[in-house]
Amino acid sequence: MAVPFDPHTPFQDYAHPERLVSASWLSARLGTPGLRVIESDEDSLLYDIGHLPGALRIDWHKDLSDPVTRDVIDGEAFARLMSSKGIARDDTVVIYGDQSNWWAALTLWVFTMFGHEDVRLLDGGRDAWMAEERDTSFAVPNYPATDYPVVERDDATYRIFVGEVRANLGRTALVDVRSTEEYLGQVGGDYDPAFAPTLRQGHIPGAVNLPWQDNVHPNARFRSRAELQDIYGALDPKAETTIYCHAGDRTAHTWFVLNYLLGFEKVRSYDGAWVEWGNMIRMPITHGEAPSA
Repeated sequence: MAVPFDPHTPFQDYAHPERLVSASWLSARLGTPGLRVIESDEDSLLYDIGHLPGALRIDWHKDLSDPVTRDVIDGEAFARLMSSKGIARDDTVVIYGDQSNWWAALTLWVFTMFGHEDVRLLDGGRDAWMAEERDTSFAVPNYPATDYPVVERDDATYRIFVGEVRANLGRTALVDVRSTEEYLGQVGGDYDPAFAPTLRQGHIPGAVNLPWQDNVHPNARFRSRAELQDIYGALDPKAETTIYCHAGDRTAHTWFVLNYLLGFEKVRSYDGAWVEWGNMIRMPITHGEAPSA
């Protein structure tokens, strides 16, 4: 049972305003039948020190990632997860998290691959909610289990794999959403996340650097459509666009912006990302500057 969209005026300029909710809108609707709220953080322990009342926790590493294949979980595992969390196929799901919704966007991307129709992001995420001193809870909800259907994951629409990325070099738009220091190969080695080290630093040849954090204001809320169009103005919204980061997580944030806020028609995430490319033998890399977007 879908919950009505948030009519918040600043959202209406976006290509798909229905994909965002404001803190005030969500606060007034917590506990509404058919609404499930999910917290998904880089630091999953944040949930334990206070979360939105009634919110569930989804931990990317434990819940959505297959540790053997380094892939997104399959349809059967996703259905089991949803059923155990008390999420029905027709529920409205609102996701939020820390780091300007970095990991929350990744969780939303996974829901989208499994075709969950109504999944939204809380603008500003956990930081915005806490800054406004809104209600929090330590209680972990236990909703009745549902019978969520097993749905085949749609990789083709939302992901691109390394062989196709290499075959497309120079032919399609390629965006590196990491920090400029990572893009230039100025950090690496000891700076790499412990769970995803790389042997070489730099970027994929031909990639332009548009860091994901430029998508938001210092308060973690998304920039206006006009501001985002200035950032991504050199990209063609109708052309195929591939985006990547270090391990596939930050990419989802830019994917959300391009797809839902700016209305790009074909954006795919190379979620194998730099941790795959930078560790493969004979893969071409570039240090230093590359053409800007």
